[in-house]
Amino acid sequence: MYFVDLFSDLLNRIGLHGVVAHYAWIVPTCQTIHFFGLALLMGFVALFDLRMLGFGKGLSMLHLNRFLPLAAIGFAINMITGTILYAGDPSMFGHNVAFGFKMLFILLAGINVLVFYISGTARTVEALGPGDDAPLAARVIGGTSLFLWVGVMFWGRMLPFIGNAF
Repeated sequence: MYFVDLFSDLLNRIGLHGVVAHYAWIVPTCQTIHFFGLALLMGFVALFDLRMLGFGKGLSMLHLNRFLPLAAIGFAINMITGTILYAGDPSMFGHNVAFGFKMLFILLAGINVLVFYISGTARTVEALGPGDDAPLAARVIGGTSLFLWVGVMFWGRMLPFIGNAF
């Protein structure tokens, strides 16, 4: 928990905690924007992963690949708004089991993306045309991605119900 305390202290020192605590509109605004970021992220990641799993075979992976920057934008939005929400009251999140699992699932999803690109699977998948089946490695990575991102949403939703958060 050293990292959690260190991160909380950093947010407090730069004044983000005070700003979020002072303005009541920041938290609901960030929650709303966080939801839109999640919709961007999950919408395009799920579409891409489902195509790798064999759904929507009429779609070219090259065309779907063009939408992945929108998923990255959604992730960036969630990183920013999530940090602001965390800064508002670090004690609600830092030592919450659900928050820990959410962060673990995000880390594992990031590792899964790295494996997808470093292993060369991304190049193989990009070449798939309409009707082509993805190789087994791509299907495993796609299924793992879906599982992990749904897990991120699950653990995020469980924050108020597990631990001492709210």
